[in-house]
Amino acid sequence: QVQLVESGGGLVQAGGSLRLSCAVSGSFRSIEAMGWYRQTPGNQRELVAAATSGGNTNYADSVKGRFTISRDNAKNTVALQMNSLKPEDTAVYYCNAVVRDRWYRSRENWGQGTQVTVSS
Repeated sequence: QVQLVESGGGLVQAGGSLRLSCAVSGSFRSIEAMGWYRQTPGNQRELVAAATSGGNTNYADSVKGRFTISRDNAKNTVALQMNSLKPEDTAVYYCNAVVRDRWYRSRENWGQGTQVTVSS
């Protein structure tokens, strides 16, 4: 079983910053990819940023230049530094981790979600 615990959401004014953190624990051989997704009511969950174990990163066009994903492979944590926040960044943010289980199968796991609200 794999657990993802998120922290760092909250309310911030437009132009402000927030930092989200996620810690992954449990039984697995390795973590392949870690990332952050977000979802607003009535919409599908969308990728915000992701990082592979090798250090490659990927960002949604809407957050490039404002958000930075960082991953600590030794601690099994991933963080999302969000700067220059806009009201349209308001959403529930979910941590995601793709792990290899004991049988080397890839398993996708999600955190419980943390609310980010940006006021104008």
